Amino acid sequence: MLREIVINVSEEETRVAVLEDKTPVELYIERSVTQRLVGNIFKGRVENVLPGMQAAFVDIGLDKNAFLYVEDALPARSPEGHGQGSAMGANICDILKQGQELIVQIVKEPIGTKGPRVTTHITLPGRYLVIMPTMDYIGISRRIENEKERERLKELAARVKPGDMGVIVRTVAEGVEEEELKQDVAILARLWKKISQRASHGPVPNLLHRDLELIQRIMRDIFTEDVDRLTIDSRYEYEKMLDLLDITGPRLKFKVYHDERDNIFKDYGIEQELEKALKRKVWLKCGGYIVIDQAEALTAIDVNTGKYVGTTNLEDTVLRTNLDAAVEIARQLRLRNLGGIIIVDFIDMHLEEHRQQVLQLLEDEIRKDKTKTNILGITQLGLVEMTRKKVRPSLSEVMQRPCPYCEGRGKVLSEETVGIHFKNHICRMARQTSAETILVEANPLVAARLIGSGGANLRELEQRTGKSLYIRGSQGQHIESVEVRPLHNQAEILANTLPARQGQVLEVRVEEPHITNVNDGIARVDGFILDIEGAGSLVGETVTVEVAKVYRTYAKARLVK
Repeated sequence: MLREIVINVSEEETRVAVLEDKTPVELYIERSVTQRLVGNIFKGRVENVLPGMQAAFVDIGLDKNAFLYVEDALPARSPEGHGQGSAMGANICDILKQGQELIVQIVKEPIGTKGPRVTTHITLPGRYLVIMPTMDYIGISRRIENEKERERLKELAARVKPGDMGVIVRTVAEGVEEEELKQDVAILARLWKKISQRASHGPVPNLLHRDLELIQRIMRDIFTEDVDRLTIDSRYEYEKMLDLLDITGPRLKFKVYHDERDNIFKDYGIEQELEKALKRKVWLKCGGYIVIDQAEALTAIDVNTGKYVGTTNLEDTVLRTNLDAAVEIARQLRLRNLGGIIIVDFIDMHLEEHRQQVLQLLEDEIRKDKTKTNILGITQLGLVEMTRKKVRPSLSEVMQRPCPYCEGRGKVLSEETVGIHFKNHICRMARQTSAETILVEANPLVAARLIGSGGANLRELEQRTGKSLYIRGSQGQHIESVEVRPLHNQAEILANTLPARQGQVLEVRVEEPHITNVNDGIARVDGFILDIEGAGSLVGETVTVEVAKVYRTYAKARLVK
């Protein structure tokens, strides 16, 4: 498999794409205005302790206080939490007091209304090792499967680790010699000493250590021996990378290339995949598709056959669609960085053999993902339950925000609903005002509903209210918003009710043929209808017309030769 990393550096953001066989599988975006927080170390102060939640809120100097769970506050000396470090029976009130100062590290970004999650168990990642100053433990990456290599690395780690600290050997350390591990530990130990010195002298709250920027983290965590090529479009960052690799990995330098283009993401096809990753529907190679819906608590993924009709029988059609979907779902989880609870609704399969085949393929594809993911199995209905660790915001949370109109609902009220609601509002306004004329401004769809066919609804509304009503459509008006106001004098009426006057010459676009007289065309001025004689065949064209006669809901016009 060909693995590549493509980096695009601009003034406002840095974007990194990881490609497998030319297909983007992971995307990282870091913007100057929204600095990443995970990995940063702070000295904070406990603001309040909540025994009912077995947690505390810690002021670390950010907009929102950080959340500290009891198991992240225990002075554990091993990750398993045996003995003194066990969370069983521990009470947060016995561990933390209000006003207490402590060193914490952010492990989860603030998302939505939630502040960041922190831990007192600090980890400092290097190229080959992660040191844990608060734990006494040796761990080996699960991705290193060779037992002899695991034993060798465990012996090396025991020799190089500082006596009172723990270490975890990373996957990239496979085959590495003791000297390189020793160098990594020395750098990280010096870093921890510097952090401890800052903590003992600085103010509270205070940032003690900021994790590396995106490009440096990519070099540390992702740019390993199994990557075939890294391409970057910034000369400055390219030279910085080579300088850093002189120290951390000289043999990787020949894989780094500088390629300055106008849009490297577009040339590599990444821009197009980025746009697709923000859509609900994702098409599969076979012609089926999946639909991805992100909710507050979980992500639901639905599999459909779509345009794929198969060749032999229904079972084979369903199996092929589900197999394609399993591969694409695993990719989309990584690409969109979806986390939390994930429910996949595969198409029902009657054969147990087929269900296991789909599940096995999904598990195989998920193994490529470095983020911790658990698959809990497949039910009789074809539902697969999964969990994926959520450390940073998803791609949609980085690039999008909830619609300010529908507030994330994804739907707006229909024109019928809005029309009925505001019809009652107009009646209330009519009872409360002494003005004889009322102006109603609404979206053209709502305005048309209020006017009705041939003005029937308008006439009925005028009879109910005893007022003269002017209903004006406006493209700039949101479909759920209607403005209703009284007009008290003739000048106000003339200025606000009719956007066209008799004899006026206008340049307009013919939008559609007249619904009953196809020889005429319909244009609109601020939502006000112009019935243009003889313009039925000019739909889509811009024409010059003269207003012949003006009525309250529309005007007649003729073409100017």
